[in-house]
Amino acid sequence: MEEKEIYKYEYPHPAVTADCVIFGFDGKSLRILLIERGVEPFKGSWALPGGFVRIDETVEEAAIRELQEETNVKGVYMSQLGVFSKVDRDPRERVITVAFYALVKPTDHDVIGGDDAASAQWFSLDDYPIPVFDHEQIIKAAYAQLQRNFRAGNVGLEMFEDKFSISQLYLLHSLVTQKDIDRRNFYKKMTSYDYIEPTNEKMSDTPHKPSQLFSIDRMTYDSELKESFNLIRFDLDEKTDDDKLKTNKKK
Repeated sequence: MEEKEIYKYEYPHPAVTADCVIFGFDGKSLRILLIERGVEPFKGSWALPGGFVRIDETVEEAAIRELQEETNVKGVYMSQLGVFSKVDRDPRERVITVAFYALVKPTDHDVIGGDDAASAQWFSLDDYPIPVFDHEQIIKAAYAQLQRNFRAGNVGLEMFEDKFSISQLYLLHSLVTQKDIDRRNFYKKMTSYDYIEPTNEKMSDTPHKPSQLFSIDRMTYDSELKESFNLIRFDLDEKTDDDKLKTNKKK
C-alpha cells in the first residue's frame, strides 16, 4: 500500500478569502470603496476589494495585499470584522471569508483599479450599487460595528485632515450613529481628549461665523485608541521575508 502524504487529506476543504470594507468621509457624507470586477464570476459587477488567501500568508496580510492591488489604497489601519461562511456564498467553490474594515480620508489615496479589478470607486453609503456575493451583508455588519465603536469611544479622526472643526466632527458622528447629539455636550467631550488640540486658526470661506480649528496629536491618538480596537497595519512595500505582521493587541 502507498503511504499517504503527511498532512494531505482525502476530505474536501474550503478555500479562504479576505474582504475589505473601507469607509471614507468627504466632509459631507459617508463613503464606501467598491471595485468593479474584471473577471468572472460577476464580471462588470461591483464588489468589495478582496481575494483568496495565499498558502504562505495570513488573512491579515491577504487583506492588506488585496486592498493595495485592487484599489491602490495602502498604509491604513484595519480591524477584523468577522467570518462569513454561508455555504453557497461563492458560485466557484466552497469559500469562507474573513472580513476587515477601515476608516480612511479619501483624499489621502489615489484610488486606481488593478489586478482583478477593472476599476475602483468611492460611493455614498446612502446610494451605492448592490455588490455581488454576500458583500451587502458584510457592509451592513461593518456599519453596525462602526456604530458600536463610535459609541465605545472611537472618534474617527482617521477620516479627517490634520486640521478640522468640531462641527465637522459632529457631522460625522451624527451620520454614523444616526442620532441627534447634544452639541454642547459633544463639544465638551471632544475637547476633553488629550489628542484633540486647539489651534490659533479658524475656518475660512464660510457663510457663518468662522469655527475654531483643532489639530490631531497623532501619536497620542494612536497609543490611546488604536490598541483598544485591535487594529493592524503594515505596508507591502516595506515587507520582507523576515517581517512579522505587527498586530496591536487589545488592552
